[in-house]
Amino acid sequence: MNVNVQKLFAKTFSTIFFTLSGFVVIASFAGAINEFNHGESLTQAIIKVINSNIIAIAVFELAMVINKEYGSDNEHDVIVLLRRTLPRFIGTVCVAMALEGLIMVIKYSQLDMAGNLYYPVAIVASAGFLLMSLGIFLKYAPREH
Repeated sequence: MNVNVQKLFAKTFSTIFFTLSGFVVIASFAGAINEFNHGESLTQAIIKVINSNIIAIAVFELAMVINKEYGSDNEHDVIVLLRRTLPRFIGTVCVAMALEGLIMVIKYSQLDMAGNLYYPVAIVASAGFLLMSLGIFLKYAPREH
């Protein structure tokens, strides 16, 4: 693919993801204020803002990766590219999954729904498995020279 076309696509997609990230942040606060005004508890509104903003962080991180790696003249060895970009993105996803699982544990315990704790435990376990998989990949993937 032509390098200029690749840069154009990278800039376009990174701009789209930066914009979407900003919209998610704005929408999360607007939605929380609206729900709080309609009787939702402050704690639940804050939890929803946190959930939405974690997604915004992941989208923002994706935009940063696209902009940095594909929008520049860097080398494009796939393994080296993955080794540089995956840790940040997977780290963000793992944090998002772990927080989501912990929030669900708190929510289910407050609502006396202990029978549903399998879901948040599965989410937290998946985040741990993803993090371990990333560690294995980083250990065995070739390093940059």
